Amino acid sequence: MTKQEVDTFEKLQAQLQGLHNEISVLSKKSQNDALNKFKLKFVNQILVDANKLLGSSYRPFNDFEIFEDEDMPTNSDVAMMLTQYINCFEKLRSDNVKKQDSYPQHWFWIVNGKLSDIRTVMPKIIKEK
Repeated sequence: MTKQEVDTFEKLQAQLQGLHNEISVLSKKSQNDALNKFKLKFVNQILVDANKLLGSSYRPFNDFEIFEDEDMPTNSDVAMMLTQYINCFEKLRSDNVKKQDSYPQHWFWIVNGKLSDIRTVMPKIIKEK
């Protein structure tokens, strides 16, 4: 990953998590209600950017890009898809971070193939390296 991709990742992950939190609250209240067009516009904008960053290797579903305006998704549909994207973002993080060897152990992004000084949180999914 590049530094710009790391910056984009961090911004989009925060936006996805925020949307997920908001939509999950709506889904608990009325899961089968359709999301309104105002919210759907922002969800789709973030999904477009997320799809670019994730590429075909990390996207949750190859045949899904954004929600259709004509067929308004339900709150639970959107919450489910946002969960999938959040999980794929964690996989991308896991594949592109490394723990420093010295104490205290912190996690850093691998940028352009080298360990950078950009700290991150420990990934939820830890792969064996």
